[in-house]
Formats: sequence, C-alpha cells, structure tokens
Amino acid sequence: MSLLDALFVAGEPAAPLMLPDSVQKANFAETVHKIVNLDVGDLLRTLLSQSMWILLKIAVALAIYFVGRWIVRRILRLLDTMFERRQVDLSLRSFLRNTVSVVFSLILLLIVVQTLGVNVTSLIAVFSAATLAIGMALSGTAQNFAGGVMILLMKPYRVGDVISAQGQTGTVREIKLFSTVINTADNRTIYIPNNSIATAIIDNYSTAPLRRVDWTVSISYGDDVDTARSAILELLAADTRVLKDPAPVVWVAALADSSVNLTVRAWTQNGDYWNVFFENNELFYRLLPAKGIRFPFPQMDVHLTKGE
Repeated sequence: MSLLDALFVAGEPAAPLMLPDSVQKANFAETVHKIVNLDVGDLLRTLLSQSMWILLKIAVALAIYFVGRWIVRRILRLLDTMFERRQVDLSLRSFLRNTVSVVFSLILLLIVVQTLGVNVTSLIAVFSAATLAIGMALSGTAQNFAGGVMILLMKPYRVGDVISAQGQTGTVREIKLFSTVINTADNRTIYIPNNSIATAIIDNYSTAPLRRVDWTVSISYGDDVDTARSAILELLAADTRVLKDPAPVVWVAALADSSVNLTVRAWTQNGDYWNVFFENNELFYRLLPAKGIRFPFPQMDVHLTKGE
C-alpha cells in the first residue's frame, strides 16, 4: 500500500473536506513535494527581505512621528508668539492652543499609521463610528466643550480673575477644552466642568478696579455713637489705601440684643481689599477701647422673685 493510499483508507478523507479523493491526493502530493524540495536559502532571503521592509517602514514612521512632534511644538510656539504680539486674551489663547495641539496630533497620528501600511480610510470610518458611539455615551463631555466655547464668547471671567462658582473660590489659572482650572487661596487646584460653570452663578471679584470693604463693629449700649464714629473714621483716614472719594461712612445698622451694631463702609483698590479688611479689623479691636468704646458680649439678666 502506498503512502497516499494509507492516508486515504476506504476512500474516506483523513480531513473533513468535501473534495473528491483524487483532488485531495493531488493536493497532498503537491504539498509533500514542496516540503521535500523546499529551498531554505530562498525562504531565508524572502524572510530577510520582508523583515528589512517592515523595519524600514517602522523607521520611517518613527522619523515622521518625531519630526511631526517637533513641527507641532514649533507651530505652538509660533502661536504663542503671535498671541503675545497681538495681545490675545489669555483665556482664548489657552483654549485655541489646546485645540490646535489636539487637531495636529490627530493628523500626525493618521500620517504615521498610513506610513505603516494601514488603510487610513477604513481607520477614519472606524474612528468616526467610535466617535459617534463615544459621543452618545459621553454627551456630557460635548456639553463641557460647548460650555468652554460659551465662556470664551461671553467672557464672564478670564485667566487671572478671582471668581466664586460652584461652591469654590480661587484664581482662574486656565480655561481648558472641557474644564476650568482654578487655584484656591490655600493652593489647591480645582477642576470645574465648563458646562457646570457656564450655567452657574459666577461671582467675579476682579472685574471692577475698586471694591467696597464692609465691617460690622459692635459697641455696648450706653457708649457714645458719635465718639465711636469719629474714632473709626480717624483710623480709616490714616490708611492711605482707603479712598477719600467715595468717603468712608459709619452707620448704626441694628439694635441687637446685647449690642449696638455699626456698619462701616470704605472703598479701596481691588488688590488691597483683604489687607485693608484684616488690618483695620485688628486696629478697631486694639484702639477703640482707648476711646472709651466697649465691645459687648452676650449676657442675660435674670430676675429672681421670692416665692410666698
């Protein structure tokens, strides 16, 4: 019995192929012939040629990537220079820079992938479908992007402004594609989604050049209000940071249970607000008692009646 007959016993193929016996025997014989007459040198040359071609494409792709990254960084530097020369708003500058960086990085990625031999058209189709699916799943991200555009158009705040929004207060450090970054007074970094902050109530402390400083000074019942007013105005007049126009004022605001509450108002430059507030607060406490002004504390009068 021949080798081919042994492999095809009783006319049934050894492999589950629905081909005539003669065709299967011919294919098997051809395969055996190729294996027996295999040219190892030709195989190695073919493998080496293919390997060299693959390595060459990888090297070219890497070269394109690094050169492309250098070009992207160069473009971003040119943009920064142009923004600086034209004095573009810092908020818009940061937003546009991030957008250009993302777009050029995606273009560079497509070029590198195409250099490696991947069909970019199919990749773009797959990417578009994936983007649609991801966009539906992450609709909030698109809303944050739209919120960022709204912030840049409406300009409720800019980079460097001190704002209070969404329960957070701090200095705006950067307006990104999807969030606004602020630094708090205790040096915490807060990321607020643009969609949330664009539709929220924003308290911007940096818009106006002047700010009014308010104090509440409580004096005891029986103390002379005019004496307290004169002493407070004298202290404020000695502070060069307090503006003479509008002039500081002192009014009786409330007759409380244990004190007479005076409202003190003065105007100062925006940047001097907190220093003026805290330093004069301390001066009121230290110097008003010398003028005969007493600071009250809660107290209760209890009257006892002797029972019969």
